[in-house]
Parts: sequence; C-alpha cells; structure tokens
Amino acid sequence: MSPQFEIQLIAVIVAVACSLPGVFLVLRKMSMMSDSITHTILLGIVLAFFLTHDLSSPLLIAGAAFMGLATVWLTETLNRTKLLSEDASIGIVFPLLFSIAIILITRYAGSVHLDTDSVLLGELAFAPFNRMILFGYDIGAKAIYSTLTLLLINLICIIVFFKELKVVTFDPILSAVLGISPTLIHYGLMLLVSMTTVGAFEAVGSVLVVAFMIGPPATAYLLTDDLKHMLMLSTGIGAVNGISGFYLASWLDASISGSMAVMTGFVFFLVFITAPKKGFISSIRRHKRQKLDFSMKTLLFHLYQHEGSEAESQEAGLHTLSAHFHWDEAFTNKIVKYLLKEGNVSIENEVIKLTTKGRELSDQEYKAIFSE
Repeated sequence: MSPQFEIQLIAVIVAVACSLPGVFLVLRKMSMMSDSITHTILLGIVLAFFLTHDLSSPLLIAGAAFMGLATVWLTETLNRTKLLSEDASIGIVFPLLFSIAIILITRYAGSVHLDTDSVLLGELAFAPFNRMILFGYDIGAKAIYSTLTLLLINLICIIVFFKELKVVTFDPILSAVLGISPTLIHYGLMLLVSMTTVGAFEAVGSVLVVAFMIGPPATAYLLTDDLKHMLMLSTGIGAVNGISGFYLASWLDASISGSMAVMTGFVFFLVFITAPKKGFISSIRRHKRQKLDFSMKTLLFHLYQHEGSEAESQEAGLHTLSAHFHWDEAFTNKIVKYLLKEGNVSIENEVIKLTTKGRELSDQEYKAIFSE
C-alpha cells in the first residue's frame, strides 16, 4: 500500500471509530465532554508513564481511560451540587487536569518524546513510518491495526448494547424501570469515548478526534431522526470528511489533520444551511409559511365573527384591514391574495366576504379550538 492510501485509510477508520460513540454524545447533549476528555486523558498517560517508564506500555491506555472516567465523575459531581452548571463544571475540571499534565511533562519528562504539540495536533503524515512487522513481513502501518481494533470494539459494544444505549439516551427513567442501569451504561459509554480518544490521538491528535467525534454525528442529526440511520450517516460523513480533507491538504500543501477538521466543519455548515427539514433555509421557509398560515386563519376568524354584523363593511373593508391588524398594506394584500386563490374569500364592493368553503373551514377551526 502507498503511504497516501495508508493515511486515508487511517483517517477513515478513525473517523468511523469516533463517530459511533459520538452519536450518543450528541444525543445526550454531552458534546463538550468529548473535548474535555480528549485533553484530560493526557494526565492519565503521564501518570502511567511515570509508573512504567515505557511509552508502549498498555497501562498508558488504562491510565488514560481511568482519567477519562475521572473527568466525567468530577464534572458530574460538581454539577450535582447545583452550585455550578455542567458547562461551568467542565470549565473547571478540564483546564485543571490538563494543566497538571502539562506541568508534569515540562518539569519531569522534558527529555521524553511525550510533547503536547503531538498530542493536540497529531500528524497523519508520519503514521506510515511506524510499521507493523509480522514474521519478518511488513504488513502496513501500525496505526491501521490499532485504530481498526478500536473500531471493532466500538462497533461490537454498540451492536450488543444498542437497546440499552437507546433507552438510556432517550428515557433514563424508563431504563431504570426496565432494570437497565443508566449509571452503568453512562460510564460504559464514557469508557468507550476515553479508549477511542487515547487510541486515536497518537495518529491524528486530540483536535481531530473531537472533530470526528462530534462533527459527523451533529451533521447526521440534521438529516435524520432515526438512530440507526444517524449512526450509518455519521460514519459515512466521517469517512468522506477524512478523504476530502486529505485531498484538500495535498492541494494546499497544509496540515492533513487541520484540513480534515476544516472539511468536517465545512460539511456541517453546508448541511446546516441546506438540510431539507432542519436546515437554516428550510427553517426560514417554515417560519414564513407558519406566519402566513396563522395570519390567514386570523383573518378568516375575524371575517367569521363579524359576518352579517352592521360593522361588517368597516371590519372587513379591503382598505381597513391593515389598520385593524396593524399589518403593512403589502402583507395584507398578500394574505388576501392567498385566501382568494384558495377560494376561501371573495371581494364584493371593496368588502371581503367568506365563501362557503371559507365559512366551513372557519367553523371547523373555531369548534376545534373552543372544544379543547
């Protein structure tokens, strides 16, 4: 395999691996927790290194996972006091633990290849240089196999515990009634997030881990309300972001990880603007349509209440409606035009009158409202 292909393959695997637990973080409104965990696990790695003095020791992963869980526990403990909100709790715990790790590295591990720049930014271009040798054969970059193992663990856990994750995410009270422990599932998910973070940041850096963990799920959330579809969409979007980011980096001769993070943000904003149901443009159109519908119903009720009265010519006059409703003349004419087009009103001697269709519609709406 060429180095370029290996870089893209690693990026795709990491994107998919991060997107799977990221979906549940987005749905549980815990997106910032991922940013906190991706930084505070550095303290777990540093402490584990001081115990083992070996950067390749599996205890580093265990230490990072433990520190990820500790971050969640400390944040939630502060939040449960009701003295701090969740975002304020994250703002206290995250800088505290991360800063301790920075101090320990600069004070006691200055000569060790354990620098903060590589942890934060990562460099995918170097991943193909670290090879996996099996029985004397070069079978590819080590990062391919480490991240693939991570992906399989996430995939198996989500498939096996899909029902529990779904119930706990959308209705924790119901999950407790059904005998499913919300706390156990919650910390199990946080353990997956911690493991995913520490397993991926060596190749891509914590910034890109956060981008892949939150960006694709947030994008998929704008496109579907179905959990299974959201999981599939987020993994596909993550893979596309990784590949397109690589070609953007090649074109600009820029950072690969940075370009992938940029593409993640670009794709999100593109979907944010154009999504059929939840996009910015569709929400503006929906708001305008709701305003029109409300205004048309308001005018129909007004005509219905004054129909046949002595003041009908004044209350329903074509040129007096703007003053009654405090609408500008252009908007009033637009509402009347829509009602005329739908056959709900007619104009007789500059007075707007209900048609049979409009009267029946007004009567139905009136009864529906006041029967409640």
